[in-house]
Amino acid sequence: MNFRQADDTSAPTPTALEIKGISKAFGRFPALKQVSLQAKDKEFLALLGPSGSGKTTLLRVLAGLETPDAGEVRFAGEDFLALPVRRRKVGMVFQHYALFRPMTVAQNIAFGLTVRKRAEKPGKAEIADRVAHLLQLVQLEGLDKRYPSQLSGGQRQRVALARALAIEPRMLLLDEPFGALDAQVRRELRRWLRELHDRAGVTTVFVTHDQEEALDLADRVAILKDGELIQLGTPNEVYEHPATPFVFDFLGQACRLPGIVDGGRLRIAGWEGEAPAGAPQGPVEVFFRPDEVAFAPPGGTGLATQVRGVAQRGPDVRIDCHVEGAPMELQAHGPSLPPGVGPGLSVRITPLRPQVYAAA
Repeated sequence: MNFRQADDTSAPTPTALEIKGISKAFGRFPALKQVSLQAKDKEFLALLGPSGSGKTTLLRVLAGLETPDAGEVRFAGEDFLALPVRRRKVGMVFQHYALFRPMTVAQNIAFGLTVRKRAEKPGKAEIADRVAHLLQLVQLEGLDKRYPSQLSGGQRQRVALARALAIEPRMLLLDEPFGALDAQVRRELRRWLRELHDRAGVTTVFVTHDQEEALDLADRVAILKDGELIQLGTPNEVYEHPATPFVFDFLGQACRLPGIVDGGRLRIAGWEGEAPAGAPQGPVEVFFRPDEVAFAPPGGTGLATQVRGVAQRGPDVRIDCHVEGAPMELQAHGPSLPPGVGPGLSVRITPLRPQVYAAA
């Protein structure tokens, strides 16, 4: 899996956004429970989690669309929740564009500037210059006179981003901005969005339920579940060192078996190996990625595995099997099958990088 590495910089980056103990309930449903985290200046922070995890509610608190029941938010040291929405200088982009259909692309981008109070409104020439600059920034030069209905979904989302940037926001909030687009367009816009963020130099908070999207785009990822912050770290940190079984399972395909750790040794069924550093003692749940296994002949060491079926798509091979009696799907990378692997055959497998958690 590809994901971003943290930038190596000698000078510490100042903190821009501070969220402390934010809680929010809708009736009896607690959407956020004492969430605390920080974002650095010009950082790209992803809020990642399944539906109902609280990520969009947290974004709406930052935008001023929801008022928390408890906690505080500070931006650049300022009490953010005490500011009127207009003074927060936040640009927000939604999943479904929210463009004004009767307005041209240029008029949509300029909207946030044209509705300002007279004393704060830029002149027409300045607005026109800013719109032209943003059209160039989002690579839509020459489309200023078109209407939203004349654009593709990807182009509309670029217009929405340009409109959010037109007000020169201190913070950019993105709520599932690619959710309405097909997979190929999402991949193309993902790379473009990261480049846009770097050029714009604005602190960005990005909500998504797409693990690959978060790991590929963000400087750091905050993983939420049931309104709680479960883990915060760089893409590499959360993927390589998941804090909980939920994080391991959520960030990619997972295989799971019961085991026991005793005296630095990990035992799964009839196989025994060295336990990972820091593994808890006693009954454990062992997680590993389906493509991170070594295959051996039936008489070798490892977990007893019965191959049920094999499906090959180009260089990738899916292996349906039973591992120590438990149904499981493994993966291998071709072009040929691992030695001894075939429908109806028995092999042995050894997890190469198991993660171990105390049994629930």
